[in-house]
Amino acid sequence: MKNFRQATLTICMMVICSQAVAQDLTARAVIEKADNKFYGEESAVAEMKMTIVRPTWERTVEFKSWNEGTDKSLTLITAPASEKGQTFLKRGNEMWSWNPSISRLIKLPPSMMSQGWMGSDYTNDDILQESSIVNDYTHEIVGEESLEGRMCYKIKMVAREDATVIWGHQVRWIDKDDFLFLKAELYDADGYLVRTETGSRIREMDGRMIPTRLELIPEEEPGNKTILLIEDIAFNVKIPDQFFSQQNMKRVRQ
Repeated sequence: MKNFRQATLTICMMVICSQAVAQDLTARAVIEKADNKFYGEESAVAEMKMTIVRPTWERTVEFKSWNEGTDKSLTLITAPASEKGQTFLKRGNEMWSWNPSISRLIKLPPSMMSQGWMGSDYTNDDILQESSIVNDYTHEIVGEESLEGRMCYKIKMVAREDATVIWGHQVRWIDKDDFLFLKAELYDADGYLVRTETGSRIREMDGRMIPTRLELIPEEEPGNKTILLIEDIAFNVKIPDQFFSQQNMKRVRQ
């Protein structure tokens, strides 16, 4: 009986401690955990397929990306053949694109961050990660809500006054158990909803569960959407610093 009581007491203490840890999580900590899980704590190398859907046509772009935190990223277009070999580089606050068909290196000004990447509904900022959802916003847990059978934190993120970001504020739904990104609503500076993004097709990749299908729908463009599929991803891969260079933009291969 004594051993049973001790075991029961131990289990109760474990439950209480786990609940306390969960309650101690701030909104910022939840966002940081979800961000690190999806993009890697240190780095990630991913192969993706993006389908741009319009009312009368659609096209698919395939690419491979390397990123190290939010400071360094390199993206290589691998298909279609007409755009294969085109690359995009970010180092700190500077960004460039390289087009092999015209042998031209172009520096991208900050004003281009809100423009659609490769004609999609995703912006250059989305792909090159110029802004940080952790550092460029304040965060507040505004509720809990169930999505696809998963209980989620509902977190409001308001852009900091000194941050150079596209969105005035965002609302994100993060799974409470596995810190999975499941939904985001993005609003402009005037508070109007501009687009909604959902994450689905939860699968294990490189030892962690992540959403491998992202669907982005603009609010005021009926029939338009962009679907991003993660085909393969490896987290926390060692990438040499010289990999993220203008010279490597011109010679990197799949």
